[in-house]
Amino acid sequence: MKRTASAHWQGDLQGGNGTISTASNTLNQTPYSFKTRFEQGAGTNPEELLAAAHAGCFSMALSLMLANEGLRAEAIDTKCTISLDKQAEGFAITGSHLELRARIPGASKEAFDRAAQNAKNGCPVSKLYNTNITLDAQLEG
Repeated sequence: MKRTASAHWQGDLQGGNGTISTASNTLNQTPYSFKTRFEQGAGTNPEELLAAAHAGCFSMALSLMLANEGLRAEAIDTKCTISLDKQAEGFAITGSHLELRARIPGASKEAFDRAAQNAKNGCPVSKLYNTNITLDAQLEG
């Protein structure tokens, strides 16, 4: 299975701009630029897209891991924050922090924690990242 996206860029780094599109047209010439990445502006940026991908992938993986525990979630809400920091050799993604809030009827804390950790480690997007991945998981009543 392969998924495709494309980017178009024109100009230099700080003054230029571009668009990102996906084959599904969910993103269709969505603008991105230096300002949307490092300042404020209308559009997206690569780190925002990575955060969305990680939150979505983790949530789906968690639903599978819960099923393996004989559980089904009423709600899985995941927020992901990607850290982009300047280092000596340039900018690098230095972390991906997942914040999970879930309602899972009948789940014990142990089963929930086990499923959440397995999802964090087993999610295909987690496996892609070469960075520190942290998780704050809370089971809500």
